[in-house]
Amino acid sequence: MDFDLMLRVYPFFIEAAGTTILLSVLTAILGLTCGALGAAARLSRLVVFRFLGAAYVSVFRGTPALIQLFILYFGGPQIGIQLDAFEAGVIGLGINAGAYMTETIRGAIISIDKGQREAARTLGLSQFQGFYKVILPQAARLMVRPLGVNLNMLIKATALVAAISVIELTYTAQRYIGSTYKPFEMFLLAGILYMIIIYATGRGVAWLDRKVQIN
Repeated sequence: MDFDLMLRVYPFFIEAAGTTILLSVLTAILGLTCGALGAAARLSRLVVFRFLGAAYVSVFRGTPALIQLFILYFGGPQIGIQLDAFEAGVIGLGINAGAYMTETIRGAIISIDKGQREAARTLGLSQFQGFYKVILPQAARLMVRPLGVNLNMLIKATALVAAISVIELTYTAQRYIGSTYKPFEMFLLAGILYMIIIYATGRGVAWLDRKVQIN
């Protein structure tokens, strides 16, 4: 173990970890947005929306995220989509994550007893009011933990953007391996930082879960 080397290069890994965190945050926001829209489509009364929602989930869950990134980044210019590597990483991973979050959100909503909807109508609430004031708060309690799992998977999936040269943790480890020939130390350092990020995220999700259970 070359601890001196690890100490010399760790500032560059810390900088790369910042990119990984930023990528994770932006991707999570896009994923949640796509997940909410996908769930709304899958729960819609309109057949065309249900079909589009199901097609979205099927396509993006049924193909590798890396292939999706390659199509977007390398194939995009052929159809007029010009994105830099970071933008392609955020959009590609965000849309992919949204397909998984769609089912998480939809599952939480449909698990609420139908009697709750009937009770909301009995109280004189419109369909939208009943959903917003009665169904959604209960569904939120059920979806926090599964979405936390999705988020952890998303953070680890950010390593895929190294394949399109985004300078995050995995790419930084690969770059220093090329100059130091110390793969164990470089990947160990990257792995430790990934663990720290995921641990902090897990603690945040646990705190949020406690808050929504109390409320």
